[in-house]
Amino acid sequence: MEAGIKNEKSIVVTDEVTASKVGSGLLPVYATPSMIALMEGTCAESVQPYLAEGEGTVGVAVDIKHIAATPVGMTVRCESLLKEVNGKKLVFEVNVYDEKGLVGTGIHKRAIINNEAFMARLS
Repeated sequence: MEAGIKNEKSIVVTDEVTASKVGSGLLPVYATPSMIALMEGTCAESVQPYLAEGEGTVGVAVDIKHIAATPVGMTVRCESLLKEVNGKKLVFEVNVYDEKGLVGTGIHKRAIINNEAFMARLS
């Protein structure tokens, strides 16, 4: 796997992903935890085809800024770019846009794991 892998994923903001619904605030706007989940999912999906059978990735760090509010009904689009591969450590640049412009930006780090071994350690 090499740096440069890109991915894009879009969702429509529904009540289910608002701050008031997920418990991160009182207002019915796109929640920061929901935005982070979109960022993580976009990154994870981007590299899955490049992993060996039985491997996956887990999020290990997020450093993001949520810079603008997005109302229910608006579409948000996440773009990810794999910036660095260092052994089993992956570093992504992520940006989220709504129909008015940039709403979130940051760095997300993931680690490549063996799914079975990872789950076995939890037992």
